[in-house]
Amino acid sequence: MAKKDRLVIDKVFILLGLIATVLLVVIGSLAWKGYDFASSQVKTELKAQQIYFPAKGSPALDPKKYPDLQKYAGQQVDDGPKAKAYANGYIGRHLEDVADGKTYAQVSSAALKDPDNQQLQQQKQSLFQGETLRGLLLGNGYGFWTFGMIAKYVAVAAFAASGAMAILMFLGLRHLRKG
Repeated sequence: MAKKDRLVIDKVFILLGLIATVLLVVIGSLAWKGYDFASSQVKTELKAQQIYFPAKGSPALDPKKYPDLQKYAGQQVDDGPKAKAYANGYIGRHLEDVADGKTYAQVSSAALKDPDNQQLQQQKQSLFQGETLRGLLLGNGYGFWTFGMIAKYVAVAAFAASGAMAILMFLGLRHLRKG
């Protein structure tokens, strides 16, 4: 291969490295913005709801029934993992006790067949409210928090890759000058 051809190839790869570096920085910046938006939005909205795990030693947070939630005792639900723990570990277990483990759909069907049964109507209402709060915590709290964390990892990977590309580009420039 002629020296002139080699110089052209080096210049093309350096230019491609520059383009890749810039694209990776842009991708990293956008992903970081997504992470920042998702995590701050979830924190703000969860804090506004003023949801707290029961205090340590409280009968509402019996260590026998809630061994996995003891680490959250007395804390405010203010991030995705806490929202998931509260939704599944706390609300979910309470909902199991409302109608002997029956779901909202099962109780609602029974309540439609027996509209005068006040116990079924109350269970239906409790299950609906509990499942609604549980769904909101899981979807809007834990779900968006998880998307934000994925965006954070994408941003970090893109920034690391852009750094590696920049190093390779500068090594190519150095090689070009020697050539």
